[in-house]
Amino acid sequence: MSYQVALSFEDGVTRFIECDPHETVAEASYRQRINIPLDCRDGACGTCKSMCVSGRYDGGDYIEDALSDDEAAAGYALPCQMVPESDLVLEIQATSASAKTGAEAHAGCITEIRRLSESAVAFSVELDDRDRLAFLPGQYVNVRVPGTELTRSYSFSSGPSEKTVSFLVRITRGGAMSTYLSERAEVGDRLELTGPLGGFFLRELLRPALLLAGGTGLAPLQSMLERFRESAPAHPVHLIYGVTTDTDLVELDWLRSCAETIPGFTFEHCVADENSSAPNKGYVTGLFTPEVLHGGDVDVYLCGPPPMVDAVRGHLRDTGVAPANFYTEKFTVAAEVGR
Repeated sequence: MSYQVALSFEDGVTRFIECDPHETVAEASYRQRINIPLDCRDGACGTCKSMCVSGRYDGGDYIEDALSDDEAAAGYALPCQMVPESDLVLEIQATSASAKTGAEAHAGCITEIRRLSESAVAFSVELDDRDRLAFLPGQYVNVRVPGTELTRSYSFSSGPSEKTVSFLVRITRGGAMSTYLSERAEVGDRLELTGPLGGFFLRELLRPALLLAGGTGLAPLQSMLERFRESAPAHPVHLIYGVTTDTDLVELDWLRSCAETIPGFTFEHCVADENSSAPNKGYVTGLFTPEVLHGGDVDVYLCGPPPMVDAVRGHLRDTGVAPANFYTEKFTVAAEVGR
């Protein structure tokens, strides 16, 4: 039985390799032409030291100078010695270019377009080489705007094992992709994608999780929830979804279906506009209760615009709650860089 190992590089590129039984990660990497940093191959130098953020492995043999006991306890390992015992996610302390690799290009046809509101569109793509595109829930790709050389970054809203890949996009006035999706896009159109990219992805769930979405920042969290549909989370997961106006509020029926099918998953939403008809008016921080913060024993995943990310950080700091982990993905909503 082989295991899948995700190599997440410092520049945001992620490459996936297959590791055979009793094969080290470094051996598998080089066999598949990805040259992660190595000097010794026998656990003596520490050059390949990497952080394992998900999965189980046999750490192999090495000397203290290469990897201390404290580093090993914190999750660091040596790919030249480690043998996977499950699928793994490794953060490689090098760029993809230094490993003589890079993000892969993919192409496919649009199979569905859903214009959810004046401010949001969802679309799906059937790729020519779907089996070659692996990604972690939360990651994104760069999509070329048809008829131009411009690209836009969009997080997957679909799960990693779904046949088609899907996206949830905010429509911004004058945006290149927004204009295409609003005015010209049709089922059957060809799209080019490059990726996967990004360090915002779902880690192994070792404690309760709090998912925070601002507008179409819901997309990568949808991908995480699709993963939980496949494998029920080991701990409670709560999502708070905040938008500016009622027009921006989409995919509530989908979230309700998740609450019905994913054990331990709950959600609530809020709208900043004081004239909203939503039961909760205000910002996501207004829904931070002791029950969802778990006294800090919680992993927070937040995707939203920079002011939202800063506001959440400030609120947690002011209230004295320090989450065990706080993962964020900031995006700018503007005509030139819409997500």
